[in-house]
Amino acid sequence: MASGAFAKSPGQASYDVIIIGGAIMGSSTAWFLTDNRDFDGSVLVVERDPSFEACSTAHTNSCVRQQFSEELNVRISQFTADFVKNLRAHMGGDERVPELGIQSYGYMYLADNEGFADVLRANQKVQLDCGAETQLMRAEEIAAKYPFYNVDDIVLGSINTKDEGYWDGGTVFDWFRRSARERGVEYIDNEVVAITKNAAGNRVESVTLASGEVVACGQVVNASGPRGARTAAMAGLELPVEPRKRFTWIFSAEQPLEQELPLTIDPSGVHMRQDGPRTYLAGCAADPDPAVAFDDFAMDHNRWQDHVWPIIATRIPQFEAIKVVTEWAGHYAFNTFDQNAVVGPHMEVENFLFLNGFSGHGLQQSPAMGRGTAEWLTYGAFRALDLTPFRYDRIAQGRPFVEKAVI
Repeated sequence: MASGAFAKSPGQASYDVIIIGGAIMGSSTAWFLTDNRDFDGSVLVVERDPSFEACSTAHTNSCVRQQFSEELNVRISQFTADFVKNLRAHMGGDERVPELGIQSYGYMYLADNEGFADVLRANQKVQLDCGAETQLMRAEEIAAKYPFYNVDDIVLGSINTKDEGYWDGGTVFDWFRRSARERGVEYIDNEVVAITKNAAGNRVESVTLASGEVVACGQVVNASGPRGARTAAMAGLELPVEPRKRFTWIFSAEQPLEQELPLTIDPSGVHMRQDGPRTYLAGCAADPDPAVAFDDFAMDHNRWQDHVWPIIATRIPQFEAIKVVTEWAGHYAFNTFDQNAVVGPHMEVENFLFLNGFSGHGLQQSPAMGRGTAEWLTYGAFRALDLTPFRYDRIAQGRPFVEKAVI
């Protein structure tokens, strides 16, 4: 069965594609390979933790937004919205696949100064040109439509309530993985501990597993999330990606709001949104925000008491009396170079592909990134969306991809 346990050892000595990491990026790539009629190769996915309990996918807040400053990021999210809303059709009409939607309460960006307000205005032009329905709202307009906000310090807000909000990322991940396995992709419970290149150093020839097997490959994909730099180093490559801790709290309110709470990005950086009929979610980064150990998921309880709760209660006075229901820490695969994805082949090690550094955008970008990676593996080029701006060579050349709407 597709939902059963993974084998420990590979069934073959060689594969056309080996994907290192089976969470949503690796599984999206695997599934899109099976969905491409021009690809008929063998695929092995190596996953070190088949429970997926500690991966970034499991700790996501599972939202999608079109409010980016770069057209490519907007287009990527638009494909995700289409994919989610038409999941069953994309997966061949399989009646087992549930019909999903997007809870489109939107993202509400709040600007407390004219400089950031100008950024929101410039971003909206990009978004409208892509067909998004982003609206700019003055403080009094926000107060009229969302009377629970305190907007005394707000200059401008930006919100889009079409295809922007919560979606069931866990179900999409489950079906990427399940369908890929049913279509012949092999998943194993193991770990890549070494990568061997040819004598010229321009191609990966094999990977070595923790269990000792050496498996040959035609191409290899680094989809190992916050561990991406460690995987790249096995091939002698540098990747500016590290685990950064992000905190999430689910809370209930003594006086719940009478309408849905958009995913609100406070000028402080704290964000909050509707989570259930009577519960809400809040999140923020650590401060300071260093790289952490791969297994460090400890909460900073002072962060809530001293920082997050006061900001929430100030922005939404009705949230003065709230109670934490549950909490967790997850890891961003944080790209320290420009906080954007690194996708596609290395310039010199030509069959080593990156799928890394999503810096919190990974779940919402996974359909387009998996599709694009599958295209490159099949054709040696991106087709549906040109993901070339995310290629590794920008890092080598010191040429960042500047996205102004990073949370």
